[in-house]
Amino acid sequence: MKTVMIFGTFDKLHPGHINFITQAKKYGDYLVLVLARDETIKKLKGHWPIENIEVRAHNIAVTELVDLIFYGKLSGYYQVIKKYKPDIICLGYDQTHFIDKLEEKINKYGLISKIVRLKSYRPNIYKTSIIKHTINTQIYTNITD
Repeated sequence: MKTVMIFGTFDKLHPGHINFITQAKKYGDYLVLVLARDETIKKLKGHWPIENIEVRAHNIAVTELVDLIFYGKLSGYYQVIKKYKPDIICLGYDQTHFIDKLEEKINKYGLISKIVRLKSYRPNIYKTSIIKHTINTQIYTNITD
């Protein structure tokens, strides 16, 4: 059985996220999704997610595309790699957090995980930051109308 691992926030699940998950699933038989905790998102991105971790996990689970959803750690972020020993780690086209030490940690744990960077899916429309901006603009417009 070939295990694939992906990481992300998956806030306001959208077609870009679904495409990312679907691409990753094609690389193996068992897909582990590591979902960033709310506190980690705040620390890394400077803002809280729109949806809390339970809502984000539920939205992913109902797609039935993922075999396991694992809540990321607040520290020791790489331990999940050691625990599940993925054959392949798929990264999003714009994923940057924790990537700098990824190969080092894989080697340290004695793993031979392959790292694959996945293709973007209409990033000018489905990038979460664009969706959040659109939501905020709509809220502001509704308030001022």
